[in-house]
Amino acid sequence: MSDILLEVKNLKTYFYTEEGVVRAVDGIDFVIRKGETLGMIGESGCGKSVTALSIMQLVASPPGKIIEGEIWLEGENLLKKSLSEIRKIRGNDISMIFQEPMTSLNPVYTIGNQIMETIILHQKLDKGKARKKAIEMLRLVGISSPEKRIDEYPHQLSGGMRQRAMIAMALSCRPKLLIADEPTTALDVTIQAQILELIKKLREEIGMAVMMITHNLGVIAEVADDVVVVYAGKAVEYADVKTIFKDPKHPYTQALYNSIPRLTDTQKRRLEVISGMVPDPLELPPGCGFHPRCKFAKSLCKEKPKLEEISDNHKVRCFMYNKEKSKNFELKEKLTT
Repeated sequence: MSDILLEVKNLKTYFYTEEGVVRAVDGIDFVIRKGETLGMIGESGCGKSVTALSIMQLVASPPGKIIEGEIWLEGENLLKKSLSEIRKIRGNDISMIFQEPMTSLNPVYTIGNQIMETIILHQKLDKGKARKKAIEMLRLVGISSPEKRIDEYPHQLSGGMRQRAMIAMALSCRPKLLIADEPTTALDVTIQAQILELIKKLREEIGMAVMMITHNLGVIAEVADDVVVVYAGKAVEYADVKTIFKDPKHPYTQALYNSIPRLTDTQKRRLEVISGMVPDPLELPPGCGFHPRCKFAKSLCKEKPKLEEISDNHKVRCFMYNKEKSKNFELKEKLTT
């Protein structure tokens, strides 16, 4: 029996705007195994959140549209399902914690009403039983006096409490997969650590899988089993977390790793900086999206590399690891000069 819960193949999500076509997600592949955590990392604007919204099929249409790819949940392609079928899956089989809880929670409804709505919709419980379940979930995520907090409004809770309430809502139906999109954004360091520890604890207790989206390598090191590195809408490297930190292969992954401050650093050492900016999705460079910022770039990089397996469970989208392609290109260049 397969241990794969979710598999995404060549996912492409585009936005059709007046200025042109925005290729927000332009070929992403990864798998999430049952009970494990996949970390998705990359700079802002690389397509991480759009990937999550595509899995949930919450991309605003128009202007957004999933134009290609497959999203398999336990052997069923979600992109072939009707909207009514997807609504049954959202919150029940797959739940999502959004980036900013204050904008995700409805300010005119109490925390309890919003959690109860999910429980009533998916578990078909009456209001009395749904309220008891909501109180249990608030207690599970570490909110004190849940019998009182359940009747409070979002503005009456701190940022950390609001995020815990969002987690309670997401986990109220005990989903198979929790997508956490920057769950510690705008929280102070102490609360960040508490939220990450809470997600790890609940993953073990409930047995769910987690997709953790972040731009923080420290978070990835703390919670992930496997990692997919995303740049300009594409997966550029995919491996287990130990390999990503011990032996990163893609120049972008290496650059991210080298920009992390370390306890062993001396005051004289300056952090490495990735030159340039994430490209405008309306004007993506030809070939490898990272080549304008890459110190190893060659003219070959203006062609499109494929995500290829270079060792067991380690895939990289870079011509540096395709010796045959590199040799053929070098020979072609010599013949034409």
